[in-house]
Amino acid sequence: MEILIVGSGQMGSGIAQVAAQHGHTVLLHDRDRAFIERGVGVIRKNLDRAVEKSRISEHERDNALRLICPKPELDHLQAEFAIEAATEQLQTKLDLFATLDELMPPSAILASNTSSISITKLGAATRRPDRVIGMHFMNPVPVMPLVEVIRGLETSQETFAAVDRLAQQLGKTPVEVRDFPGFVSNRVLLPMINEAVYALYEGVATPEAIDTVMRLGMNHPMGPLALADLIGLDTCLSIMEVLHAGFGDSKYRPCPLLAQYVAAGRLGRKSGRGFFEYPA
Repeated sequence: MEILIVGSGQMGSGIAQVAAQHGHTVLLHDRDRAFIERGVGVIRKNLDRAVEKSRISEHERDNALRLICPKPELDHLQAEFAIEAATEQLQTKLDLFATLDELMPPSAILASNTSSISITKLGAATRRPDRVIGMHFMNPVPVMPLVEVIRGLETSQETFAAVDRLAQQLGKTPVEVRDFPGFVSNRVLLPMINEAVYALYEGVATPEAIDTVMRLGMNHPMGPLALADLIGLDTCLSIMEVLHAGFGDSKYRPCPLLAQYVAAGRLGRKSGRGFFEYPA
């Protein structure tokens, strides 16, 4: 099957890698060819590392790379399935879904990798809300087995069943979730991260101490501040804003320090500095 992936960043490139490794032709699109080249470079590096560790063969690596087709232009693209993995901004996603609705065949399913935005709203931007669905992969995509499959208000059972099958074909475990802000994963995870940022903001402890408490005391594989750096502080802030607006509850108010770091360009690993520093 041909799968169009819109967005070649951390999530989009990860989804592209997994899809190609499972034999699907991937049409990888981004707004700039340089972004696509960077995404393909990350995929190549990941696959090379897998070969070095004897997880896959050189033939499997080469075949996966052959199945990834850079597509800097959306015009004239046709695919049975599209996965949007663009930045976590509502208007950006609404515009993309309206565009994909115009370009893709009427039978195509339009999925979003959004981590918090309403699937119902995205479906309403199209003439096929019954074929719009959430397909929220976890980061890093090649490693994490979970996919939240989110039904919008109009999502059909046929669409849900097709996405459930695809997730399983990609070696993932799909879990059905209703369309509420943050779904399950980020409704639970992001307030914990936000509270860790508050602990830092209020001077309760250093970033290292906060993360050590959660790793050694709660057996988390990664501390919440290091995890925020991995996710991207701008993405964390966007999700908290969606939760706050969606529920109208002060417990979801983003920590001012999180907003300040984002305003300063301290976005985490992708910028080289967040709560921790990441030398080039």
